[in-house]
Amino acid sequence: MPRETLYPEGKTEEQSTQENAEEFSQSQESAKVAALKELDVPVKSWVIVSTVVKGSPAEGKLHAGDVIKAVDGTTVKEPADVAKLVTQHKPGQDVRFTIVPAREQAAAEKEKRTPTKTQDITITTTSSDDNGEKRAIVGISAGTDHTFPFTVDIKLADVGGPSAGLMFALGIYDKLTPGHLTGGKFVAGTGTIDDAGKVGPIGGIEMKTVGARAKGAKYFLTPADNCAAAAKDTPEGLTLIKVDTIQDALGALKDLRSGDTADLPKCGK
Repeated sequence: MPRETLYPEGKTEEQSTQENAEEFSQSQESAKVAALKELDVPVKSWVIVSTVVKGSPAEGKLHAGDVIKAVDGTTVKEPADVAKLVTQHKPGQDVRFTIVPAREQAAAEKEKRTPTKTQDITITTTSSDDNGEKRAIVGISAGTDHTFPFTVDIKLADVGGPSAGLMFALGIYDKLTPGHLTGGKFVAGTGTIDDAGKVGPIGGIEMKTVGARAKGAKYFLTPADNCAAAAKDTPEGLTLIKVDTIQDALGALKDLRSGDTADLPKCGK
């Protein structure tokens, strides 16, 4: 097959493998959050420095895992808040981050206490080098970290990317609830998932439906945005169930367990 099918233009095999590994790890975290939220299990979340760009103004001042409490004194609640507050500056102006260092956060989690040591870090912004209007940046990406009330360990070798997120979440939900979530039906599926339980599209849907049917699956949980492509050539004997959230998937599985499949939200309808 064409090389770009596996490795996007401008990226090496190593870069693609690393990105897939990071996306796979993030999909597991989001699956845990989505499943536990659906079960009303409390999950503590906070905004962190996810990555620091080499050679950027933030290098050496902020580090991956640092908890971002505030920017210029304004409390940060979501990762998007960080970029919003930084870009209120002009390139060359200073921005002040209030953080809990990653080491202090890790120690607090281990000791099951609230971290108390914060630092104020001032960074001089620089100009973005992308196309369009120049904006102030410091060279980090923000993300979310979580603390769970118990350990959730997912073990699956030789898989990368974010497309297993929905199925991870359903697997966790199944483990934490009585009975069998599928009611004995052979159900496969795919889809990314975010912390709120929103299911997103994936690549290669046609190959995944073929593979699932070859293994014996009769139902396939299909992200809503993949339905059109999947429905063009559905393997014989496989029913494509349209899902947009984890709640949609759980509702469909409830119908399958009860045998009430007439109103299943199917792709192509």
